[in-house]
Amino acid sequence: MAEKEQRRAGIKLTSVDDLFVTEEGRQEAAREKVLELPLAEISDFQEHPFKVKTDEAMLEMVESVKEYGVLVPVLVRPKADGGYEMVAGHRRKRASELAGKESIPCLVRELDHDQAIIIMIDSNLQREYVSPSEKAFAYKMKLEAMKRQAGRPDKDNVSQLGTQKRSDQLLADQVGESRNQIQRYIRLTELIPAILDMVDQKQIAFSPAVEISYLPEQEQTALLEKMQAEDRTPSLAQAQRMKKLSQSGNLTVEVIAVIMEEEKPTQQAKLVIPRERVKGFLPHEITEKQLEELLVQLLKEWSRKRKREHER
Repeated sequence: MAEKEQRRAGIKLTSVDDLFVTEEGRQEAAREKVLELPLAEISDFQEHPFKVKTDEAMLEMVESVKEYGVLVPVLVRPKADGGYEMVAGHRRKRASELAGKESIPCLVRELDHDQAIIIMIDSNLQREYVSPSEKAFAYKMKLEAMKRQAGRPDKDNVSQLGTQKRSDQLLADQVGESRNQIQRYIRLTELIPAILDMVDQKQIAFSPAVEISYLPEQEQTALLEKMQAEDRTPSLAQAQRMKKLSQSGNLTVEVIAVIMEEEKPTQQAKLVIPRERVKGFLPHEITEKQLEELLVQLLKEWSRKRKREHER
């Protein structure tokens, strides 16, 4: 008798509402809907690595939002403590704020933190230009999320042989970079902000910056001060020497100064002769290369002539 009552208790009765809901209705209920949510209830993604600048492109987006509204809904996820976290659409959110809007169309999706990171990174890497620092932190965040998900492999991260691919190789395949280049970008996250900003501003080349990233913060700061004082940046060879000296404990402020005061081939003075000064002596169709070769030949003849005169 007791067993029979337990079986009855375990039976879940279908509600009256459920009896009259069609399969199409159930699918519609499960489908994501676009909701108009207050901007004040949507926070930016924690440690979002992409810069949202108020540049010309942003101002154009603001005007578009004023005239047409946000045409493509942003993607958000519910927060445990209430409100929502932006996953994809930070620029549209900012444009809406600047346009004076109070709400924005949103797709609300239940996502765990790693799923949200991967979607957020992938949606931003599609932009026309992504700075080195943005790539650096984006690759680092996504790779860490992928490694955490490695314990839950699916058909996308298992090879035909049934063995799980390395997370960094999966990321390399997805973004079209080599594994080595992925790691080189991630190294940039070890740079102090001022030097990393120089990389973004193209004031220092990518490869020397990777080598500098191996220097401790104190040595990077000393190098930065020397770069600013001398208005020059290290070559790849100089950066590699500093990295090696740092790893052996022999890189001091004085050594950094000596290395940075060396003349790089690219910093050697160049001879520049305005074409206007010699065009009256040259054929109109002469190329820059031909002119260079002609000048060198004339200098050789002049040098030989001077030598003969001194020998008399």
